[in-house]
Amino acid sequence: MTESRAVEPKAAEPGDTEPKAVTSEAVARRRRETALAGHRGDTDTARAHLRDREAVVRCSALRALQRARDLAAAELHEALADPEPAVRLTGLELAAERDDIAVEKIAALLDDEDSGVVEAAAWACGEKVSAGHQQDRDSAGATLAALSRLALQHRDLLCRESAIAALGAISDPAGLPAILAGLDDKPEVRRRAVVALAPFEGPEVEAALHKAGSDRDRQVRAAAAELLSL
Repeated sequence: MTESRAVEPKAAEPGDTEPKAVTSEAVARRRRETALAGHRGDTDTARAHLRDREAVVRCSALRALQRARDLAAAELHEALADPEPAVRLTGLELAAERDDIAVEKIAALLDDEDSGVVEAAAWACGEKVSAGHQQDRDSAGATLAALSRLALQHRDLLCRESAIAALGAISDPAGLPAILAGLDDKPEVRRRAVVALAPFEGPEVEAALHKAGSDRDRQVRAAAAELLSL
């Protein structure tokens, strides 16, 4: 009879992944370390995690460096081109606050493959151009055209809504046709379009608001009535 032999556990190969619990704990630790570094002004530690393999840690590193006022424009540009949508979203959030990030860098993400990134890019464009920095005003024409295309053509409702909100925040007459077109979209977009008309005046706007005053959606009617009463 053949003697049974205990099977030795297989040694981990260099390419083997860590157990999920261990990996999650390590990621959480790196995130905490990075966040604390930002509060302490430890920019070396925060910057070291900009190349972390996990997107959530890279996001924490960006915020930590921004908090410490040591996030370079070039590092933000890299974040806007990161392969992970979460990092691009964080980059957009931070770039909207910065004078040294041209609006073209943000507007490039209006064509992103991720609809959440597109929505955030539209918001950030509105923030940047409406803030009135000279370099962004100089580029407003191309940004308005891109936002108008987004408002008219994007398949995602939230992206169209965000683009219309941005056009309203910018308040340039070039964006008015896309806002008016939004009054024929889904209820959420129609509501956003009515609010976006607030900075505009003229017979075309007045007529659009009166039309919206009889919209089948109660919130659209209420928003139009409020603007007409001003």
